[in-house]
Amino acid sequence: MKILMLSHEYPPVGGGGATACRELAARFARHGHEVTVITAGFEGLTGKEVTPDGATILRLPVRRRYADHCSFMEMLDYLLHAVKKAWERERRAPSDACLCFFGIPAGPVAWYLKKAFALPYVVRFGGGDIPGFQDRFRLLYRLLQFPVRLVWKEASALAANSEGLRKTALNFCGKYPVVVIPNGVDTAVFTPGSRGGEPGTVRLLSVCRIVKRKGLQDVIRAMPSLEKAAGRPVRLTIVGDGPYRENLEQLARETGVADRVVMAGICRREEVPAFYRDADIFCFPSYREGMPNTVLEAMACGLPVVMREECQGAWELVQGNGVLSKGDYGEALAAFMRLPAETWEKMGRISRQRAEGFSWEITASRYERLLEEAAQEGTECLKKQGMRSRFQKRE
Repeated sequence: MKILMLSHEYPPVGGGGATACRELAARFARHGHEVTVITAGFEGLTGKEVTPDGATILRLPVRRRYADHCSFMEMLDYLLHAVKKAWERERRAPSDACLCFFGIPAGPVAWYLKKAFALPYVVRFGGGDIPGFQDRFRLLYRLLQFPVRLVWKEASALAANSEGLRKTALNFCGKYPVVVIPNGVDTAVFTPGSRGGEPGTVRLLSVCRIVKRKGLQDVIRAMPSLEKAAGRPVRLTIVGDGPYRENLEQLARETGVADRVVMAGICRREEVPAFYRDADIFCFPSYREGMPNTVLEAMACGLPVVMREECQGAWELVQGNGVLSKGDYGEALAAFMRLPAETWEKMGRISRQRAEGFSWEITASRYERLLEEAAQEGTECLKKQGMRSRFQKRE
């Protein structure tokens, strides 16, 4: 099967959605499919490349200032470039089906390809592409309601990576079914290690984009009470970067814990597992997500997890391997600090066991079935129109 993937983010650009795109593309290619990803370039990363697994990555020369986040106008720039590149490619080499990351900004490109070439597509939600997901985009979501519904209507399938995200989608528009396909984790790369490091210090870790929605400010504010609960120093390491970093650094100074908050910045993929292995607890105070890849990675490395109960994906991920905060996140984390070390270790073992059930192979196979069904529907539609292929329509 020839699979076209549309995503404005692909590593080293982007966050969890970009990681999912890369992992799925790699496995599709390993399974014998011909895979092409049309994504955004960044700082000299433009043009064509082929991954070790055989997937073709086409990076577009779009405007993008930061690797970890982008503005709506930068998304729009990707959309315009992607329409042109995808149209040119589909005329030359027809695909069988398209996997779209996410409803915005790639969704309208997929919708156009279906109208122009009868190319069926599947939409994978990321969270922010669902109107209502983020309060700060309230006005923008009002403007996007119509095109988003149009993209959903024409899709062969809609997929969310957690039950919570599925409910978010249905709250916005309940006309179309949404399937749940969880994210995966590479348990051969992310493995437990010896908990060496600093004796007498509780080592907290968070790996994420640094934006206000991630809730890291609540951890920093709580650090004095966390140290009181633990009876020893607490160190917080944050791996990642983003527009809220300076705010967190200022807050750490005001709280008097700047010497115990480590901003590690953006790290290469091969460097990240070492951070998990050097931690005691994984903090994920985010208010909204799809299903966070970094929580799965932490679980695979044998870490107990503290998440917010209202965060999408929390119930699927944290079951006996950590704590779900039902109110004040700092208080929940402090309560966790008071638990015996043996309980932490037990939860860490459960984390690893649970992570082994989240496989990118299984995730890829489920998306393959959706794409195969979409491709079959597309073929049947063409037959009804008296055409043997989408290429014939273009002529």
